Amino acid sequence: MQIDRNGAVEGIGTLGWMNTSPDRHPKALLFDVQGTVTDFHSTVRRSAERICGMRYPGVNWSEFVNSWRAMYFESTSRPDDLSDQWTTVDSIYRRSLDALLEREDLEEIGLAEREELNAAWQRLDPWPDAVPGLLRMRGKFALATLSNADVCAVISISRHGQLPWDAIFSAEMAGAFKPDPRTYLMACRYLGCDPGDVMMVASHKYDIRAAGALGMKTAFVARPDELGADAPADVEYSDEFDINAADFSDLATQLGC
Repeated sequence: MQIDRNGAVEGIGTLGWMNTSPDRHPKALLFDVQGTVTDFHSTVRRSAERICGMRYPGVNWSEFVNSWRAMYFESTSRPDDLSDQWTTVDSIYRRSLDALLEREDLEEIGLAEREELNAAWQRLDPWPDAVPGLLRMRGKFALATLSNADVCAVISISRHGQLPWDAIFSAEMAGAFKPDPRTYLMACRYLGCDPGDVMMVASHKYDIRAAGALGMKTAFVARPDELGADAPADVEYSDEFDINAADFSDLATQLGC
């Protein structure tokens, strides 16, 4: 089953969640932030165009952002390469930016511009359906973040987008990046819930698969434009997840909100 960029679903839109018994419903929902709740690609691309576009008008800034994101993801996916002390996501993005600018021969971008561009990751705009959908779900469930971003970044993003969380959890609090089990179990512990009473919501399948392996409930939210209009995102539905949703409005409906 797939969803196109206009939100049209090919095949069955749900997997019968509403037909399951009420005791299967979660008590709390955990949300990935970068990509699932917020449109990081458009936000950071616009910042790059504004800050760097006049000096380098021929650069494909959409590809630039995706390369930058890929470098971050590579760093957070290789825990053995990290030092014994916690490495902040802000520093990973900043270090990756320097390396990317050098690789792409864009080294005329100055220090102040680099710092401003790196800060874009802390003011990501939410997807249009995010806040309305969260407000619907908050009436029935406890809502919290579970992001690899630093706590201070999630706070900044949440304030910027007026995201209605009950709590903010971050990988920083567990000292391990998702999909490390310690991150999910930390959030469940703070919520006072067994893993089976918590649902992980994400547009990234590795994230919800890791949560599901711990007994958590899972919801996949398709974000066709997560990487921009010209880069394909994985939006195929799968019956391995408890819910497959087109957006947060669809998710809220399937959860009975």
